[in-house]
Amino acid sequence: MGLLERLAADGVMPNIAARIEAGHLRSMRASLPEISSVSWTSFMTGANPGTHGIFGFTDLNPGTYALEFPDFSRVEVPTLWDRLGRRGLQSIVLNQPSTYPARTIPGVLVSGFVAIDLSRSVKPLKWLGTLRRQDYRIDVDTARARGDHDWLFQDLEYTLQSRAAALGRLWQEEDWDYLQVVITGTDRLYHYLWDAVVDPTHPRHEQAIDYHRQVDRFVGQVWSRFADESDDPESHFWMLSDHGFCAIEQEVQLNALLRETGHLRLGSGATELADIERETQAFALDPSRLYVHSQGRFARGSVSAEKRAAVKRELADALHALRYHGRPVIRDVLDAADLYEGPCAEHGPDLVALAHPGFDLKASPTASEVFSRTDLVGMHTWDDAFLLAPYPIEGEELWIGDIAAHLEREFEH
Repeated sequence: MGLLERLAADGVMPNIAARIEAGHLRSMRASLPEISSVSWTSFMTGANPGTHGIFGFTDLNPGTYALEFPDFSRVEVPTLWDRLGRRGLQSIVLNQPSTYPARTIPGVLVSGFVAIDLSRSVKPLKWLGTLRRQDYRIDVDTARARGDHDWLFQDLEYTLQSRAAALGRLWQEEDWDYLQVVITGTDRLYHYLWDAVVDPTHPRHEQAIDYHRQVDRFVGQVWSRFADESDDPESHFWMLSDHGFCAIEQEVQLNALLRETGHLRLGSGATELADIERETQAFALDPSRLYVHSQGRFARGSVSAEKRAAVKRELADALHALRYHGRPVIRDVLDAADLYEGPCAEHGPDLVALAHPGFDLKASPTASEVFSRTDLVGMHTWDDAFLLAPYPIEGEELWIGDIAAHLEREFEH
């Protein structure tokens, strides 16, 4: 949230600065783990992962140990847009992450990442041809942009322009009551070039700042059009992020730690968790989920129900003891029983680790060292997402899953 306030105050984002002055800006907590698939699903359902069933970008099949992608079809609870539709209200939802493959909603849905095929990202399909003719971009080419930063800035600009063009067409031709658009370009920029955003001496600083000016102009265009068409725009304009951001100091490989502590055993030459050995007591999934290898849950599970609590204590102790140059890495280790509730809770992790800012938790099964670095420079944070609301939202521990109920109340009168 601090970066948004700073860029608004410095005159980089004057349209957002005007919205902050007119509204109520506050910090907000993301879901845990603090990744988009979990936070956005909590936002759109108003439910916690124990109810909506999404705990990360991947899950492990307990029978085969193969990694699976829990897509939108796994979200069985109704979304905000479904609930509005029951009241006869239509929604436009553009570039919503974690809605692939798209399913029918009362209105129009265009999926955001991780969407790999535009033809399966659009409902109703009548809009597919229009988006293709406009060369609509779901996301930047992350594989290329990660290493080619000249391309990154070109692609960021083009993708934002395509988003604006699609929004303009949908706005004009659809009769809607609720409209939502998600900008994901800032996330890409921060992962690859966070230092360029915050360091004025960085050679790409001005490019990074200029992209924020483009985003601000887009927000200004949306606001201006909404203000022209609404009787009371100040009361119905919302902005939020699904997590915060900070610089990476060190990446931390949890499965490497579990191998060091003797909790994880993989077969010789293993390249994935499918090669897990029966003696394994625990393993981790990205970014910070820890699973006890329990009998009755996993096909080769070794930990009895009587020993499960003891293994969880051992894992928590090992995480709390982890130090980098004498500094603690882990801020907290949370028991899933305290995080998740609902019919899907039993399918989630046993523990979730929360790191101190700067320590980016990972769970590669093949990492040999606990501490490592890649070319990523920015990471997600948990408790400094932002919410810009038209009225004060009280409560010290506001969570992204709380927002859907507030949005629904917008339509009660």
